Amino acid sequence: MGQLIVQEFVTADGFAADANNEFTAYEMLEGGTAEFDRSQVAWLDTVDAMVLGAATYRMFAEFWPTPASDGEVIAPALNALRRFVFSRTLKSAPWGGLPEATVESGDAVEAIRRIKSETVGSVVLWGSLTLGEAFFKAGEVDGVRLVVMPVAIGAGRGLFPAGQDPALLRLLSATTYDAGLVELEYSVRTAGATAPGRGAAGGS
Repeated sequence: MGQLIVQEFVTADGFAADANNEFTAYEMLEGGTAEFDRSQVAWLDTVDAMVLGAATYRMFAEFWPTPASDGEVIAPALNALRRFVFSRTLKSAPWGGLPEATVESGDAVEAIRRIKSETVGSVVLWGSLTLGEAFFKAGEVDGVRLVVMPVAIGAGRGLFPAGQDPALLRLLSATTYDAGLVELEYSVRTAGATAPGRGAAGGS
């Protein structure tokens, strides 16, 4: 059974997109991200598949399976992942000269449950905030990897959906990288879930 991991770049003040639903903070970084990129390659060894919304798919497909990604150390590992694109309008999802992504046009929650059940390693969601909100609300997100950037934008859109039951995050690791990036790795459970080692009534 695979685990769904949401990895997202966020600003230091907690936004995954600006007021225009875009994320340009990465362009403000000073210096390279070689250390972070190497850590990504190691982590992707544990990942079996990626899931993307239609907009994020278009951005990825225009870069990662093309010569534009030559020299990017994570490109081979990323392009080797199984690919699922969630869209009600796309009929196909080409990936350069590599096998096409599978288009999931039905119920997104049912689809991610099926994908997780058919996966041994992790399944990663990148970008795709609306899709992520649906998975958080359904309790299907098992882990979060927040890559916090040394940029503050003051307003925008957060990663976690408003109005959902509280998500309780257990910090697994915190790692600093070049360009001032900090990656915070969390496991996720909802407020109604029983904490490890405790009964439903909170007994010892």
